[in-house]
Amino acid sequence: MKNIELLKQRKGAMVLEARGVTELAETENRNLTSDEKVAVDKLLTDIRELDEDVTREEHIQTLEMAKNPVTPHGEDRTSEKRAAFFSYLRHGVAGMNPEQRALVEDTNGLQMMPEDLDSEIYKATPQYSVIRQIANVRQTTRDKVARRSITDVNMAWGKLETGALVTETTPVISKDYIYTEDLSGLVKIGRDELMDSDDILAQVITDAFAQKKAEVEAAAFMNGRGHAYGEPDGVTLDADIITSQTDLITADTIVPDDLINVEYALPAAYKAGASFMLHPTTEGVLRKVKATSNYLWNPNVIGSPAKVFDGYAMNNSSDMIVPASTNTDLSIVGLFGNWKAGYTIVDRMGLSIIRLDELYAESGLIGFLAYFRVGGGVVRPDAFRAIDNNT
Repeated sequence: MKNIELLKQRKGAMVLEARGVTELAETENRNLTSDEKVAVDKLLTDIRELDEDVTREEHIQTLEMAKNPVTPHGEDRTSEKRAAFFSYLRHGVAGMNPEQRALVEDTNGLQMMPEDLDSEIYKATPQYSVIRQIANVRQTTRDKVARRSITDVNMAWGKLETGALVTETTPVISKDYIYTEDLSGLVKIGRDELMDSDDILAQVITDAFAQKKAEVEAAAFMNGRGHAYGEPDGVTLDADIITSQTDLITADTIVPDDLINVEYALPAAYKAGASFMLHPTTEGVLRKVKATSNYLWNPNVIGSPAKVFDGYAMNNSSDMIVPASTNTDLSIVGLFGNWKAGYTIVDRMGLSIIRLDELYAESGLIGFLAYFRVGGGVVRPDAFRAIDNNT
C-alpha cells in the first residue's frame, strides 16, 4: 500500500521547485532558457503522474474499506457518516480522508446522503404533495418493482360436499413493472451558509429539495408519460382509466352534477377512502354554481377533510386540466377514485449528490446536484373514474 501523504509531500516539493525556476526568470526579467523549460516540463509531467498515483491509491483504499469495514460488529456509524457527508458539503472530496469517503461514497464515485438526512427529505415532501398523502407509497432498493393485476375471481355460497360449485373462470394475470426513474435537482448554497452548524445546514438542504421535488413529481404522477420517457406513469394518461371515463354533461362546462355522475360510476368496493381531484380553478367554478345540488358542499363537518363534496374529500392539483374550449377529446378534467388502492409511488432509497465547486464560484455559491429515484404507476385502474371534456 502506497503512503498517500508521502506522495502528496513529493508533489508539493516538485511544485515548489518548478515555481522557483519560473520566479528566478521573472526576477531577472527574462524568458525561461531551453534547459529551464525542459526542467519545468519534466517537473509538471512528474506532478501529473503523482496526481494520478494519489487518485488511484485513494480509490483503491476506499474500495478496500468499503469491502472490509473497520467498524466493530454491531457498532452504528451513523454519526460518522453524517460527519463525513457534511465535510463533503463544506470542503468537497479534497476535504475528506479515504475512510470518510468509504463511509459515504457509492460504487459510481457519488456521495450518498446519510439515511437520516435522506429520510428527512422524504418525510418533508408529503406536506407539499397531496398525491403522496393519499396514494400508496412504498420503498425499495431495486430499480423496479413488480406491478401485478388479475381479472375478477368468481365465488359462491355453499358447502362443497353438498355439491355447490363455483363457476369456473380463467383468471388472466398480467405482470408489469413500476420503474424508479431518475429525478435530478440543483440547489445553490452560499459559502457562508455552508459554515453553519450541521443541523442548520441539514434543514437548508431538506427544505430546498423537498418542496421542488414534490412539485415536479406530483406533475409526473398526474401526467407522466411513462418509463419510455424516463417519467412515472401518469394517472390521467392510463389507457384503462381513459376507456372508463364519464363525459361532461355539457362540453367545456362543468357543473356539480358532473361530480355526482362520476361518483356513482366508481365501483362500490373503492368508495371507502375515495376522493375527488380537480384543478383549483375548476373547484372554484363549481363552488360558485347556484343550484339545488350546491348543498352537497360541506366544508365544515367536524372530523372530515377540509373540503368535502357529497361526503368525499375534495383535493386539488394544478396539473389537472381546466374545462375549456381549447381542450381536445379525452382531456381528463377531473378524477374520482381511491388513490390508496389504485396508485403506487415507489421511492428507491439512497440519495446521491455531487458538489459543483467552480460553476457558480463567481457568485459566491456552491452548487449541489442531487439524484433522486422515484417511480409511480396505476395498479388498479378500476379504482378510478375520470371526467372527460367531451369536445
